[in-house]
Amino acid sequence: MWVFGWTGESGFSARSTAEQVTAGIDGTGLTAIVTGASCGLGLETTRVLALRGVQVVMAVRNVDAGYEARRSIMDGIPTAKLEVMRLDLSSLASVRNFASEFVSTGLPLNILINNAGIMACPYSLSEDNIELQFATNHLGHFLLTNLLLETMKRTAHASNREGRIVILGSLAHIFTYKGGIRFERLNDESGYFGMSAYGQSKLANILHAKELARRLQEDGVNITVNSLHPGSIVTNLLRHHSVVNGLANLFVKFALKNAEQGAATSCYLALHPQVKGVTGKHFMDCNLAEPNSLGKDMKLAKKLWEFSLSLIHQART
Repeated sequence: MWVFGWTGESGFSARSTAEQVTAGIDGTGLTAIVTGASCGLGLETTRVLALRGVQVVMAVRNVDAGYEARRSIMDGIPTAKLEVMRLDLSSLASVRNFASEFVSTGLPLNILINNAGIMACPYSLSEDNIELQFATNHLGHFLLTNLLLETMKRTAHASNREGRIVILGSLAHIFTYKGGIRFERLNDESGYFGMSAYGQSKLANILHAKELARRLQEDGVNITVNSLHPGSIVTNLLRHHSVVNGLANLFVKFALKNAEQGAATSCYLALHPQVKGVTGKHFMDCNLAEPNSLGKDMKLAKKLWEFSLSLIHQART
């Protein structure tokens, strides 16, 4: 149980679960994509969306694990509408393949939840020669969102229902490198520190949400974009830190959220009528929250947007 819980203006707190914050909401007729849907927060987010009647495409790196997760959900919700599709966010080719396959299905897309991520792993480069945490946590989701945006726009227009993009950031964005984003030294192994690289990628998630929200609002598009900190949660993000993970599991009942609580803000932003029309904001515990000054720097957000486009272009040449 999260001992520092408080009830905010939304009526929810850090103790609230995903089921509680979506109680009474009917998501029938909506279609969502959840990345990293085979375990942890992604699995619980998928389960609760399915419980509310949403058709969910489970975007997963390991398809076998994805089908096992699908079976586990359907054991409890036989009417769940779930599809499993392969997506490796560290590979821009895989992101393009996923988007192409999804668009070819002809499905609408009301909700996109950019949930998947890796945390504080040893230094490594993606197949596109980009530092792995930045590639997986930010750039893969950046490209995925851009490739699915036209489908979301068409869906919002045809259904006359607001589309919602939910991007998982983290309070860990405060641990990023000095200056925020290492534009000139992204792949510098000598200066690499796992937690700072994670913080950099999470800052990028928050800035991505802010800049995309600004662009869509400027164009009058009926799609909102918000970021969130899910809370301190024991998930397999900590798999590279066995000692930390062991201690966290020991004290989870007293000091950390469980997956049911950790998925609450994602589900809240995806479905709750309280946030209709709210865009470009950051949330924690289903309430408005403030990132640090870097996370509110719109010049930095615009620079990151252009930098991300350039990395994607370079990867294709």
